[in-house]
Amino acid sequence: MMTTPPQIRGADVSMTAEVEALGGWFSDAAGARDLFRILADHGVNLARLRVWVDPTDAEGRPYQGGTNDLATTVRLAERARDAGLGLMIDLHYSDFWADPKKQSLPRSWQGLDLDGLCEAVAAHTTEVISAVSANAGSPEWVQVGNETTNGMLWPLGRTPRYDLVNRAFEAVPTDEAREQYDRLARLLHAGSSAVRAADDRSRIVLHLDAGGAADLYRRWFDEITARAVDFDAIGLSYYPLWHGSLADLSGNLHQLVQRYEKDVIVVETAYAYRPDNPAGTSMFDASSPAAVYPASVEGQSRYLHDLARVVRDVPGGRGRGVVYWEPAWLPVPGTSWASTAGMAYGNDVAEPGNGWANQTLFDEGGCALASLSALGATADPLRPMREEDT
Repeated sequence: MMTTPPQIRGADVSMTAEVEALGGWFSDAAGARDLFRILADHGVNLARLRVWVDPTDAEGRPYQGGTNDLATTVRLAERARDAGLGLMIDLHYSDFWADPKKQSLPRSWQGLDLDGLCEAVAAHTTEVISAVSANAGSPEWVQVGNETTNGMLWPLGRTPRYDLVNRAFEAVPTDEAREQYDRLARLLHAGSSAVRAADDRSRIVLHLDAGGAADLYRRWFDEITARAVDFDAIGLSYYPLWHGSLADLSGNLHQLVQRYEKDVIVVETAYAYRPDNPAGTSMFDASSPAAVYPASVEGQSRYLHDLARVVRDVPGGRGRGVVYWEPAWLPVPGTSWASTAGMAYGNDVAEPGNGWANQTLFDEGGCALASLSALGATADPLRPMREEDT
């Protein structure tokens, strides 16, 4: 029988191996130390780690973005456990980034029909969870898919596209939409069943983006629950520059726990600690009307404090916590969200490099910011925000 897990104060640090291989290192007031130990000592209690099937091209060239194959993930999971952290394993079911814009078939799965894809999903899930459990213990949480807003494993697992700008689904004939959700449900069921069989101590998360879009979540989870897909928690990406206000997020979280009686977790979030990016390009727009907090360490801390309050206020203790996305992705020379080979695989060509380096919880030299302690306080309802945390 599963026990109630602790409140999540998490960090997705999947980029760590790449950063360290390129010369990055981390420190806090105690000096230079292992990243996972620093995270734990500042209150973080969970590491989220993504897994790609085979993040290299046919010639073996890495896709970067952490090149998070199973071996890399297991090594990071071992380090997280050594520091006393819990684990959330994020299965993308792709060779590279899977998100609402792209859900590319792994190269080795191309040509499979729906039955074949279900078998591949089950086999990959079993392999990953078994390897992590054997080397680092049972992961507390497992994501079956990453930001599956528009489905997964395209084209067979694709569903009606949600337009975030206009807050509406594309028009698809009813019968066609029903068939699309039927196929997606079979793929999700294959993953969930494999998690249960591989390690029944792990809890299953289904994850969408646009955490403030209540209409998206209501339709998607109505469709999925109607098809009896097995899961324990709803994961949300919530980035305030793109996903609405905290009030929007709060309203969505409240409706989700009332409608589906599941736990909810903000599994991705971030905010800038400076308006400019030491790596050059930036994904953060300080001039956006949605940038309601200063792009400063204090503003970052205030954001995390307010986000934590929204999650803690979810009825029935169903708000399980917060995971910060890539707080340790330092701007070391050579790191990139994608190599040329990775961009080609995902058919997603953009400027290489690190557009995230001003949204970390470490400065460009790897020194922990005060906002890291703010993250460590975010999901603990018994520990109020302190002045020194900001």
